[in-house]
Amino acid sequence: IMAANSSTGSATEPPGLETQWREIDNLNQQQLRAGDSWYLLDKRWYDQWKEYVHTGDQNSSSYPGKIDNTELYEDLDSYHLKERLTENEDFVLVPAEAWHKLLSWYDMMDDQPPLERKVVDLPSTVKVEVYPVEVYLCLSSNLESTVSARFSRVDKIHAIHQKIRQHFDVSETAESRLWMRSTDTSSERLRNLNMTVLDTCLSSGMTVIMEIRNADGTWPTSRPQIMRNSADEDSYQGPPGVCGLTNLGNTCFMNSALQCLSNTPPLTEYFLKNSYLEELNFTNPLGMKGEIAEAYADVIKQMWSGRHYSVVPRVFKTKVGHFASQFLGYQQHDSQELLSFLLDGLHEDLNRVKKKEYIELRDADGRPDQEVAEEAWHNHLRRNDSVIVDTFHGLFKSTLVCPECNKVSVTFDPFCYLSVPLPVSKERVMEVFYVSLDPTAKPTQYRLIVPKAGRVIDLCAALSQATGIPPNQMAVADVFNHRFYRIYQTDEFLSCILDRDDIFVYQLSSGCVDQDGEEVVMAIYMRERSHYRDYGSGSNSYGTSLFGHPLLMSVPRAQCTREDLYQLLLKRLARYVRPLDPSEEVEEEEEEDEEELYKAQTNGVSDDEGEEDSEEAGPSKKEEETQESSQTEEQNNCQSEASPSSEGEERAEEEESSSEPDRGSSTEEGQSACGSTDTNSQDATDGDQSAGAEPSGKEEEDEDEDEEEEEPASCAQANKRLPGRRHYTERRKKALFTMQAVNSNGTTERGMGEADGSFSFSSQPYIAIDWDPDMKKKYYNENEAEKYIKHQSMDVPHQQTIVQLQECIELFTTVETLEEENPWYCPTCKKHQLATKILDLWSLPEVLIIHLKRFSYTKYSREKLDTIVEFPLRDLDFSGFLLKKTVNSTEPPCRYDLIAVSNHYGGLRDGHYTSYARNKDNGQWYYFDDSKVTYAREEQIVTSAAYLLFYQRQDKIRHPTIPPPIPSSTQPENHISSQTRDGMDGAASCVSMETD
Repeated sequence: IMAANSSTGSATEPPGLETQWREIDNLNQQQLRAGDSWYLLDKRWYDQWKEYVHTGDQNSSSYPGKIDNTELYEDLDSYHLKERLTENEDFVLVPAEAWHKLLSWYDMMDDQPPLERKVVDLPSTVKVEVYPVEVYLCLSSNLESTVSARFSRVDKIHAIHQKIRQHFDVSETAESRLWMRSTDTSSERLRNLNMTVLDTCLSSGMTVIMEIRNADGTWPTSRPQIMRNSADEDSYQGPPGVCGLTNLGNTCFMNSALQCLSNTPPLTEYFLKNSYLEELNFTNPLGMKGEIAEAYADVIKQMWSGRHYSVVPRVFKTKVGHFASQFLGYQQHDSQELLSFLLDGLHEDLNRVKKKEYIELRDADGRPDQEVAEEAWHNHLRRNDSVIVDTFHGLFKSTLVCPECNKVSVTFDPFCYLSVPLPVSKERVMEVFYVSLDPTAKPTQYRLIVPKAGRVIDLCAALSQATGIPPNQMAVADVFNHRFYRIYQTDEFLSCILDRDDIFVYQLSSGCVDQDGEEVVMAIYMRERSHYRDYGSGSNSYGTSLFGHPLLMSVPRAQCTREDLYQLLLKRLARYVRPLDPSEEVEEEEEEDEEELYKAQTNGVSDDEGEEDSEEAGPSKKEEETQESSQTEEQNNCQSEASPSSEGEERAEEEESSSEPDRGSSTEEGQSACGSTDTNSQDATDGDQSAGAEPSGKEEEDEDEDEEEEEPASCAQANKRLPGRRHYTERRKKALFTMQAVNSNGTTERGMGEADGSFSFSSQPYIAIDWDPDMKKKYYNENEAEKYIKHQSMDVPHQQTIVQLQECIELFTTVETLEEENPWYCPTCKKHQLATKILDLWSLPEVLIIHLKRFSYTKYSREKLDTIVEFPLRDLDFSGFLLKKTVNSTEPPCRYDLIAVSNHYGGLRDGHYTSYARNKDNGQWYYFDDSKVTYAREEQIVTSAAYLLFYQRQDKIRHPTIPPPIPSSTQPENHISSQTRDGMDGAASCVSMETD
C-alpha cells in the first residue's frame, strides 16, 4: 500500500489521444526479459481506455477515469489477488514504462497497490510470473507462529533464509538450517541455499522451518521430530483417496495417471492389504528390483490414509526417472506413455513367475479359435502372472492375409489397454480475408471449407466459388507484423498454414504472372517516417515504422516508373487516402539554401518534387547507406480488436525479429482498428530476412554488392539534383508520399532504381510507401483503412465434431493394410508383404483402459484432435465387439461402468493434464487437478479433453458402503483450491507463467 501511495498523486496533463495510444502500443511491443517488471491492469479499464483514445475526442463519455484494479482483488483489505485470473480475459500485462505513463496520466484509485510482477526465465520459456509461490515461515522453536511470504520461482533459497532471519530477528552469526515441510507433514532438508524455489519443488502452502544450532553445538532435532507431530497428523481427517498430488514441475501428466490408477479398486486394495509384500520380485531382470512397486505403494498408502490434503510424490518421481530416463528432468510428457511404463514396471516387479521359460509360438494353422486362444493365454501366464495381468490384460485375435498368396495367419496376443483411433475429418475450415481489386471495397472475411490435405490452389478454388473471381487471379499471403511473412505458391500444401495465421487473398488484375512477363506482382508496405533524425545511433537518417495492412498488386512493367506507380497507388488507396485538393496540388517554394534543398530532397520525405525529377524522389545513395547502417528491426506488433489478428507464438520462436502480438477478435464492419505501428530503425545488413519467406523461392542477392554497383549512378543522380545556382524557386507538384524499394521485411532499402525513374527488381519486388507523419495524419484515414466486412459464411457457427466411443472401437476393428515401414514376413512367399490386418477382441479384462489417440502424426503433419468423444458413464456394452461369444452363464458379462478419466487440455507443444475419478468407498466423483481436489458432477465428465478412459466390469464393482461427504465450507482452503494451469474447459487458469 505504501508503494501505491508513493506512486499515485495528481495526474499530469496527458498528451493527445493518438499520441497516448502510439506511445503505449509501442511500449507493449517489448520482449519479455528475465528480471523486468510488468504490471497487471484490469482488462475492462484497459478496454475502456482503448475505446477512449480511439474516439479522438478528449471530452468523450468513454473517459476511463482513474486506474481501477478492484475486480482483480479477493478483497480490498489484504489486496490479495483473486485465483484463476486469466490473461486477456481478466487482466492485461503492460511493461513498467507503459504502466508509469498511464499512472501519470490517469492516476490510480486511492490505496490500491500496483500489481507489479517479475519476468522469470523458466525451463524452455520466459513468462510473467502472475502468481508467485506463497509459503509459510517459522522457527522450529515455535511452529505455531508463522508468517506468509511470497517468492519468485527463480528466487534462491538464500532469499527465504534471509527473510526468516529478518522477520524473527535471528542473528547473522547464529548457525541455522532450513527444512521444507509440505501439507502432509513430511519434511526435507534444504541443504543448498543457491538452488531456486523451482528446483527445490517448493510450492504454495508449504512451510519452511528454520532450526538454530544449540549453544552446546547440537541441533534441537538430530532428526526433526517436529515434522512428525502427532497433533498435525490428527488435524485433518478426510475421505480416503480424496487427496491431491503436488506438481513437482511439469509432472501433471504423472499425477493424472496416478489418480486414475489410485481409483482403480482392485489394484488399490491389493496394495492397501499389503498383498504386494509377498509378491515382490527382486530377481526379475526385466523388473526394477521391486523399487517401483514399493514407491507406488508408498504413494497409495499416503493417499488413502485420509490424513493428507495432498501428497508430494517426489520419491516416486525419482524412481521413475531412474528406471526410465525419458522421464528424467521436468519436461512435459504423455500420461499414456507414463501409464504404459508404470503398468509394465509394476507387472515385472510383482511377477509371480520367478524364472521365465522359453516358449515357441505356434500359428493357428486352421485350428479352432477357442483352442488357439486358450493356448495363447496359457502360454502368456507361463511367463507373465501378476496383479496387473489379473486386472488389466485381455486378448486380441490378429488376422493377417498375404496379398500375393492369400496366406492367412491367425495369432492371439495379450493387451493391457486399447489404443483406439478417432475418425479424422478430411476437410478443414479456414478463415481468410479477401482483398478485391475494387479500391472502394473493404476487405471481406470468409470462412471456407477446404481439403485438409489440399494445396493453396484448393483454397483459391473454394474462395472462387464464393466470389466468382477465377483462382488464377488470386495471390495468397500470410500477413504478420504489417508485412508479408510468407507469400504462397499455388502448389504448396495447406498444412503449412496454421489456424491462427492471418491469411489474405488478393485479387490480381490478370492471371498468374510470370517472372519475366509483361506484369510484375508488387508487395506494397506502408511506412511512417519519424519527425526526428536518429542522431543517437551515429546516423542522421530518419527512422521508419510499418503500419496498416500490406497490399499485393500486379503492375505492367511499363508502368513501374515512379510517376506511373504513384498514380496507380493513389487509385488503389482511394478508400482511405484523401486526394489533394486542387489548391494543394502546387505550392510556392520559399527560397532556400542549396544545402537545405539537398537535405530536403535526399531525406525521402520531400513534398516538392518536380515531374522531371520524379525518379529521384528517394534518399540519395550516401544517405541511404547511412540509414541502412542504423536499422535494427523492432520486435513487436499489436493488432487492434477490429483488425485481423494472430497469436504468432510459434512464429516468434522461428522469427527473431518479431514477438507475439496481442490476441484480437474480429468485430463488426463499423468498428476500426488501432493501426498500430511496427517501428524499424534501419539495418545495413539483411540478416533478418529469414523472418520473411522469399515467395519466389530464391534468396535475395547480396545487398552490399548491389549497393556498391549502384553507388555511381546514385551519386550522379544526387549531383543532378543540385541546381547550379545558390537559390531555388519553382512551382512543383506536391506528393502525398514517397516510394522506396525495400527488402522483404520492409526494413532495409534496396536501391534507387534505374536512371529513367523506373524500379528494377532482381527478385520479388517490395515497395515501401513512406509517409511524413503530418501528411499521414492529414490525408490517411487510419480507421477506414482497418475496416472490413464479415461475409455471411462467418455467421455459420463452426460445429465441433462429435463421435461415439463405439465408432472409435469399430475403427479399431476395421481391416487395414500394413504400412511400408512395418511389413509382415509371409512364410509362404518367403518375403515381406504389405498384408491386410484385422484386430478382433477375444476376451476383455476386469478393468479396461481405452486410450483415445488424439495425437495424430503423419509424414506431412502433426496435430491434436479435439473431437468430442461421447462415452457412456454406465453400461458400456462390448457384447457386439467380442469375437468370443458367451458359452455359459458362468462367464462374466460384457458391460462396463466408467471409474476414471485422464484429461489433456492444450495442444501439441504444451498443455495440462487433470483427471476425474469415482471414489471406490463413497461412489462420489472428484476432479483432481494436481494438489487441488473438488467435487465433480457426472455431466462435467464428458469433454473434448478426455484422453484415457478407465472402465470396470459391472460384476466386479462394489457398491459404496460409505455415503459421500457433504461439501462443507470448513474444509481446509488448500484442499479445495490451488493453482492450476491453462484454463481450458474444466481446468481453470490462474498462472500465466506456468504451462505444463
